[in-house]
This record gives sequence, structure tokens and C-alpha cells, in this order.
Amino acid sequence: MTTVVATSGLSPQPTMTSDEALVEAHRCLMCWDAPCTRACPTSIDVPGFIKRIATNDLVGSARTILESNLLGGSCARVCPTEVLCAGACVLNDLHERPIDIGRLQAYATDDVVFGGFELFTPAPSTGFSIGVIGGGPAGLSCAGELAKLGHSAVVYEASEHAGGLNTYGVANYKMDLPTSLAEVDFIEGLGVEIRTGVAVGSDLGIDELMEQHDALFVGVGLGSVPLIGLEGEDLAGSEDALEFIADVRRSGCDMTGQTVAVIGGGNTSIDAATQAAMSGADHVYLIYRRGRNDMRAYPHDIERALTNGVEFMHWAVPVRIEGDDRVKAIVCQRTLPNDDGWPELVDGTEFRIPVDRVLRATGQEKRTSWFSMLPGVETDKGGRVVVNDSYRTANGRIWAGGDCVNGGKEVVNAVAHGKAAAFDIDETLRTAAAGK
Repeated sequence: MTTVVATSGLSPQPTMTSDEALVEAHRCLMCWDAPCTRACPTSIDVPGFIKRIATNDLVGSARTILESNLLGGSCARVCPTEVLCAGACVLNDLHERPIDIGRLQAYATDDVVFGGFELFTPAPSTGFSIGVIGGGPAGLSCAGELAKLGHSAVVYEASEHAGGLNTYGVANYKMDLPTSLAEVDFIEGLGVEIRTGVAVGSDLGIDELMEQHDALFVGVGLGSVPLIGLEGEDLAGSEDALEFIADVRRSGCDMTGQTVAVIGGGNTSIDAATQAAMSGADHVYLIYRRGRNDMRAYPHDIERALTNGVEFMHWAVPVRIEGDDRVKAIVCQRTLPNDDGWPELVDGTEFRIPVDRVLRATGQEKRTSWFSMLPGVETDKGGRVVVNDSYRTANGRIWAGGDCVNGGKEVVNAVAHGKAAAFDIDETLRTAAAGK
């Protein structure tokens, strides 16, 4: 099996050996109603791909997965299988360990995604061209499905590499950078053209794209984590948690001897805190204004953070960051829930924690101003692109999906959006051509 080496030495959970996979596959009850499949946003036939593993048909297993989800290799690693497919496994009801669907899926797809197998033969060329803005999971899924259907799909990605959060925003202990880039290569192998370093809106205008392509798909995702208005936020060592994760993925990070404070209670805050702890930090504090039951992070990720020594400081908010040129401490104040359950500051409860770094994980910005450049495309009050059930915007030539539509969910949700949009783009263009 192809081995992908992590750049930082913090490899994600290894895929299974063949013996381990066979044992785990034979535990599956092959349920006829497949609650695991129904829990998957891309409707992967989980019993089907596991049965093929049990019969040593890895190529057939990979085909079953990738026909439903072209990014099945990364979803196997980064998706919260504990609350999706594995969370729906009937073995939970029998008080037994659920099938390890994520690792089985990684095992089944690795040789195909990273081994150069050609599973899919594109349909004959339709002559249609679709521009895909954003090379994250939604854009790659849409472009890959379009290429399979015989369309020309061109992805425009502003960053150096495609992959979106899989490349830049997923903690290295879940999936490393080479794994994400190998999956991008797999999508390119389907016939997708990916142009990196191209920022639509500045390097290339929307009008130009509309002239070059028959349709557009927008999958640009969310923006950076904005400043939260604390005194001292401009000090060195105070940074966006997603930028911290991206830096670890690019070049590694030895944090031995450092003390880190992470602000937030969502999945990004947990990823950043756990990554800091696994990178050698002596102490990692996670500061959250409410209680543990109010956190938006997944319970299994919270448990992983605790196992790695992250100290949770609930019912506390930062009020300022202290330091000269660099961060030296973070000052917090205790909170208590009011009658509506929301946290309120408690007078006289300030406390100071000496730290070397402060990481903000308090929510990403919406790209509302960027969306305003798209003719006829509407956004809601939350800054999310408005689409119909087929992910088409109010502009009949523009579709959208992923975080810019749902506000920030899982990779598998973005993949599902891109796939559904690709099928609707295909049907729309073919219908229009037939009516001429």
C-alpha cells in the first residue's frame, strides 16, 4: 500500500493492515436498511464497500465509495464518523463497538486514490465548459463529477495548492498535507484542469469567466478568523487558529516549552488546542465563555483533547492580552449564565495566565463583499449564498455549495453539495441544448 509521509512527523491515525481490515469487515452485519448509508450525506453504500473488502476486492470497494464520494479518501479521515455513519451503526444499540467505518474506508481507497488506478472513464465530450471558483472539497467534487460526465471543468484556486481546508485547515493528526495533495492529483486525473494562484475578482474578472464558460460553480468557503477586539491582539504570538494549523501543515512546529491559550468552543478550537499539545506545548488552555455541554465541538474530539492534556477553562472570557512586543499573558474574567442561559461577566473575577501564544478560533468571516460581485447572486442575513434545492443561485448560470452556502459544516457536506450541483448543471445544459 502506498505510504504518505507527514511533513511534521505527526502522522494521522494509520490505515489498517489487510488482516485488521478483514477482521473488521467480517464484523459488519450487512444491514438491509443500512442506517450507516442513510447517515452519510453522500449516501455511500457502506455495507456494499465493506462486503467487497471482506472478499478481497479492494478495487471494487474503492469504486463503490468513490462513485458516491470522489473525496472518499479524505472524508474517511476528517469526517466525524462517530456521529455520522459509525454513529448510526446498529452495533451501538447492541452495546458493542461500532464498525470502524472511517478506517475501513481509508484502507479501501488508499491504493486507488494514491496508487494511480483509473476507475472512471469520462463520457464523450459534451463541448460544455464549466468554471469552478474555489478548489476546496465542494469545488473539487463538482469539477470531478462534471469531468466524468464529459464536460470541461476548470478550477480557479487563489492559493498555491488546491484542497481548501483539507490542505490548509485540517489538523495534521487527522490528515497530513501530502494526503490532501494526492487526492487533488486524483481529481486532476479525471480530466479536471486546476489553475492555482488565480484569485477570481482581482486576477480574473467575473465577466470574463462568464464569457469563457457555460456555467459557474462557486465553492469559495469562508474567510479568516477576524480580530475580536481585545487589547493586545496585535502582539506577536496572537494569531488566527486556522493560520496556526496551516503553518503546522506546511512546515511543522516544535512548541516544546511553550504555553498556549486557545479561545473558542467549536471544532477549530479543539483542533488547534490538540494540535498544539501534540506539537510539544507544555501547557494548553482552552478558554470558553460557557460550559462543556454548550460547546459546538464534537464530544469525541473534546475527549481527544483532554486525553492529550488540554486544560479546559469554562465560564471564562479573555478581556485583554498582555505583553511588550510578544504575548506574555492573557487576562480573563469569569462568567455566569443569566436567566436566558447566556454568559455574563462577573465583577472582580479577573485572573491572569502567563502564555506564549494566543490562538483565536471564534468563527470565520463570511465573504459577503466578494459575493456582491456575482451578478444576480443573493445572500441571506447570515452572509450565506442563497440557493435552491439543486444548489442553483438566483442567477440561472451560477451554482454554489459548501461552506459559503451552509455557513461551515463538514467536508462530506461540501462534497455532497458539489456533486448535486454538478448533476443539475449537467441536466440544465443538456436540456437547454436540446431545446435549441
